Amino acid sequence: MLPRTINKRRFLLRATAGLALVGLGAGAAVYLDQFFSTAGRSHQIVMSDGTNAPMGMALVPAGKFLMGSDHQLAQANERPTHQVRLASFWMDVTHVTNDQFAQFVAVTNYVTTAERKPDWETIRVQLPPGTPRPDDALLLAGAMVFTGTASEVRLDDYGQWWTYMAAADWRHPQGPHSSIEGKGDHPVVQVSHEDAMAYAQWAGKRLPTEAEWEYAARGGLEQATYAWGDQLEKDGRLQANIWDVRRQPFPVVKPRAGGAAGTTPAGSFPANGYGLSDMTGNAWQWVADWYRSDYFQLQAKAAQGNTLANPRGPTGSFDPLDRGAPVNAPKKVIRGGSFLCNEDYCQSYRPSARRGADPFSPMSHLGFRLVKDASSGD
Repeated sequence: MLPRTINKRRFLLRATAGLALVGLGAGAAVYLDQFFSTAGRSHQIVMSDGTNAPMGMALVPAGKFLMGSDHQLAQANERPTHQVRLASFWMDVTHVTNDQFAQFVAVTNYVTTAERKPDWETIRVQLPPGTPRPDDALLLAGAMVFTGTASEVRLDDYGQWWTYMAAADWRHPQGPHSSIEGKGDHPVVQVSHEDAMAYAQWAGKRLPTEAEWEYAARGGLEQATYAWGDQLEKDGRLQANIWDVRRQPFPVVKPRAGGAAGTTPAGSFPANGYGLSDMTGNAWQWVADWYRSDYFQLQAKAAQGNTLANPRGPTGSFDPLDRGAPVNAPKKVIRGGSFLCNEDYCQSYRPSARRGADPFSPMSHLGFRLVKDASSGD
């Protein structure tokens, strides 16, 4: 099942109907001793030493791969597979963390989308034509927060477990009374696409294209179901921070168990064949491309059996499956799934899984990581 896009704009409009808003070395890189078998060949992980790329980045080698999936779990927007060739690039080993984002804010005094009063023009384009403008008093700075439910519910209405909260932001990801204290190494969340782009410019990096993200997430495993192989577990253990429905049905939250589920420290799970951690699970990740639900079909048709080189995505958005928004409402691709994904509702911890999201709508399960072009000598 592909869940609908979660859109804070609709929740703001619900407010008019009575919804309460809660208030370094000499070389160019460091070569790890460990080899990984990727697509039938050995691959040596290469980590930057700060010369050709900032520390904390791994080199994703140039190569070809089958993008998308024809697996039985694949949604229509992941089909069909098509061959893509990419140049090499450096990628952050983990999500951008709270500590890293805090450094950016301290230096630049940047104010995130969630900390600003919502702009009606960015809201309007996400709503059906003719939707009346809400009273300005209801347009409060804030963001979408997963709040869960007290008992099991039908999984056809995400409004049962998501709430728009005033004063929710990256410092208060679960609402105004929450905090990131002691979570400096967790992925930063409650950041919009605009926020991620601002951070990228400051850091001298960029968001990955959708093709780069999927290629990197696969770690050299051609068409594996998951980033680590074809089995969800290894030795009886989950390989990503996702919702374990065996322990707790989704989206039920037990207050005595600590409330809503959330992120874990970046890098908590084993790295893939390119040395990248948490490519799936933990927090969704923004990428550069506009989202079209039919983009892979268009790509396959354009390729006509040939290999596409370094695709940069469509020129605009198209999503007829989201009945709550115009088909061409602006959306950017998000990848990787999050701590909320699970076998019963959202299996987006697969490398080919993709969704579109309002670029101005921060959420408590959405972050990002960045890439940097590699030089020809890398």
